Amino acid sequence: MRLLNAKTLQLDEFFDEDIPAYAILSHTWAEKKEVTFQDICGPTREKEPGFTKIKGCCAQTIKDGLEWVWIDTCCIDKTSSAELSEAINSMYRWYAESRVCYIYLSDVDAAEDPGRHNSTFRRSRWFKRGWTLQELLAPAELRFFGSSWDELTTQIIKQPVAPPYGQAEQGERYKRDKRSLLNIVREVTGIRSDILAHRTSVFSASMAERISWAAGRSTSRREDRAYSLLGLMDINMPLLYGEGDKAFARLQEELIRKSYDHSLFAWGCWGRMTPRSSSGTKGRRQATSFN
Repeated sequence: MRLLNAKTLQLDEFFDEDIPAYAILSHTWAEKKEVTFQDICGPTREKEPGFTKIKGCCAQTIKDGLEWVWIDTCCIDKTSSAELSEAINSMYRWYAESRVCYIYLSDVDAAEDPGRHNSTFRRSRWFKRGWTLQELLAPAELRFFGSSWDELTTQIIKQPVAPPYGQAEQGERYKRDKRSLLNIVREVTGIRSDILAHRTSVFSASMAERISWAAGRSTSRREDRAYSLLGLMDINMPLLYGEGDKAFARLQEELIRKSYDHSLFAWGCWGRMTPRSSSGTKGRRQATSFN
């Protein structure tokens, strides 16, 4: 796993037990050029349009007392098909094992009430992209930031923390804010609150339900509609860019081979993500933080 040093902006590679505590970034790629692996190692990186986002992420990482951060644009050498395949097959785990996930919403004003009807938060492109689904569900701690790297004022925590004794007013505000953002995310995504809050394991949900969460989301490449679900479906398979919708057929074959859960047949055409029905089952998982 390659990580970016938040202080020096230098990359270093770590393996297994040697991986240090790290923050991780969830974002949508801008139309303008992002800073790639080749750019971050070059002398002109600060001139790239996406460098401001990286600096903001690193500044927040340092502020939170961490030294390392993983950012998909510059921590993967995408010119290497082998490295790209390994990264995509490992990505869900990398997000799950992060200390904190920063969700950077470039199209959201942090000062705005996210609960307001038709708010920029509710309409954010981040909720419509395929890859960000696993980035919402895998991490233990999520923190949302607006376009200027200001943290959203309404936050929720997955594991309740009792307010200081005697501060009843703050306690009520805490409870109100705790419910608020979770409910908004549930309304926008259609994902159950117990799944979002990690009170119930993602993997206890039926395959059909997990696939249903991806309905309405899109990716730049057709193959990525399948590849972005690998971690969520707990599947590993080689990537073959250029195979188009055949990627879904391969994913389906892997799911049938692995599981007796045939709820996935409730989906007609995987390429269009159109369900006939969906259902879920409940399980228990240790509660984690959702800040």
